[in-house]
Amino acid sequence: MNSKTLSAAIPAILTLGVGCQSLAAEIAWVELEGALASKPDPFAWFTGDIQPTLLDTVRGIEALAWDNDIDGVFVRLKDAALSTTDVEELGRALDAVRNSGKRVHLYAEGYGPNEILLGSYADERILQQGGAVSMPGLYMEEMFLADMLGWLGVRADMVQVGDYKGASEATGRSRPSKEWDENISGLLDGLYGAMQEQITAGYGLSDSDFDDALSEMWLANGDRAIEAGLIDAEVDFPALDAHLAQHYGNEIEWMDDVDLGAGGMNIDTSNPFALFQMLSAEPDNSPRGDTLAVLHVAGTIIDGESSAGGFTGAESTGSRTIRRQIEMLINEDDIRGVVVRIDSPGGSAIASEVIWQGLQLLAEHKPVWISVGSMAASGGYYTAVGGSKIYMNPSSIVGSIGVVGGKYAMGDLYEKLKVNVVGRSRGPRADLFASDRVWNEEQRRLVRDRMVETYDLFTERVTEGRPNIDLSMTAEGRLFEGDRALRLDMVDEIGGLDDALDDLAAELDLDDYDVLHYPGPKSLEDLIEESFGGFLLGAPTDGAAMLQPVRAILGEARFNAAAGQLEAAMLLRDEHVLAVMPMVLLRR
Repeated sequence: MNSKTLSAAIPAILTLGVGCQSLAAEIAWVELEGALASKPDPFAWFTGDIQPTLLDTVRGIEALAWDNDIDGVFVRLKDAALSTTDVEELGRALDAVRNSGKRVHLYAEGYGPNEILLGSYADERILQQGGAVSMPGLYMEEMFLADMLGWLGVRADMVQVGDYKGASEATGRSRPSKEWDENISGLLDGLYGAMQEQITAGYGLSDSDFDDALSEMWLANGDRAIEAGLIDAEVDFPALDAHLAQHYGNEIEWMDDVDLGAGGMNIDTSNPFALFQMLSAEPDNSPRGDTLAVLHVAGTIIDGESSAGGFTGAESTGSRTIRRQIEMLINEDDIRGVVVRIDSPGGSAIASEVIWQGLQLLAEHKPVWISVGSMAASGGYYTAVGGSKIYMNPSSIVGSIGVVGGKYAMGDLYEKLKVNVVGRSRGPRADLFASDRVWNEEQRRLVRDRMVETYDLFTERVTEGRPNIDLSMTAEGRLFEGDRALRLDMVDEIGGLDDALDDLAAELDLDDYDVLHYPGPKSLEDLIEESFGGFLLGAPTDGAAMLQPVRAILGEARFNAAAGQLEAAMLLRDEHVLAVMPMVLLRR
């Protein structure tokens, strides 16, 4: 085993050390850079750029708990873009390391809210000398667009079933209704309480200490952060060896690095036919023995095929794609069970029902459990109740049981633009979705009646999947974080994807098993079609390029939050009843 100093090159993304015993203190190095994907890149098998997923990272850290050759784990955050639910799943892995008697050290050039939250799972929090710490609290922003749309000449004519639903408020109101304000304020209270509970426990702070820290930590240097109890040491990067040596009473030996992102398919460039062979190659995602499948439902739920990028470039999950995957999972005997990983605000009510039916069919053949990422709301929760057991993280969001429907009346816009629209109809309801006017009272009643039918089916599915649930406390669009959702029997366990897989394996008596993600890797033909299809066929039809200036103005986090809402709004072009949660702009 070769010793190394921190000035040596350290592989990017995620590296884990594995080594043998020596007289020096053996410290495993874990480096997190950028975002941790929830599923593998579908084209990584071809490019060779196989980056570890969140699940890979969690399991890699947990494995260090069983390595008797190491004395501690050092986690370096290198521009890591971690969500709160990512932190919670990583935190449980770090707890496993600490429970095995090893120390965990966290190091970052700067600490924001999620870095501080991750620090609550460490023994020592180290700040790069000269770095900054920012912990102002929990902040949400909502955009209400009714006045802007009115100025443009557009009126959002929306109907919702569920007093607390709120999905129509962003476009139909200038400020929140009493019910929505109560709903979102309750959610914010729950998320803030969970954050406070974890940080006070992890840092050994009282509630008053926590309040004092937040008052000072909106922006602080190392000295202030140490005084507040959120940072333990401020150390320059080259001095980390000496700093850790004081902790262990011995010199430090850094373990050899094992890059979990290595691998992939290599092309023999000396073979002129190699590239042509790759064109027809199909990536293999078949099980080779006992396997648990992770079926991903991410982004807006739509009819038809899944898309890596819709109008805004945001991911969506198509019911046809999921049903095709379900048929494949049923026919694979080596797949013993399925965990559906949901990270979705919902979308099409019809597509959500189609996916629910598919999960019921799958459950006739093998167990189906659910793991919630950042959210399973509205149509996402509709899908979740199709599983027999639901896991969620403390800051995950579930609920929003309700439906919303409507159209955008653009008559005033047409007038501003001097566009003359002449409508002609045949049939008693042909003009129901005319674009130039809002509904009259009779039309509104008809739309609401159909929406109530959809809502009744939604609640029926919920009670089928959660027979002990009290709809009077959970339905009508209410939103819940982990603790309240567990108390209200909306979920079964607080835990991440790794916990769900481990528990399902235990129930199936699987000591050794593989994990495969679905939908699986895509072919090179798919890559070419997705990369150049729009160019070859003509001008791109989506608005992702047009929205780049908006992305630059809002910033990545705000744009991504707004993009989901816009994607859902675009569904109203073809479908007029949605099971979708309103997206709020969240800054932690």
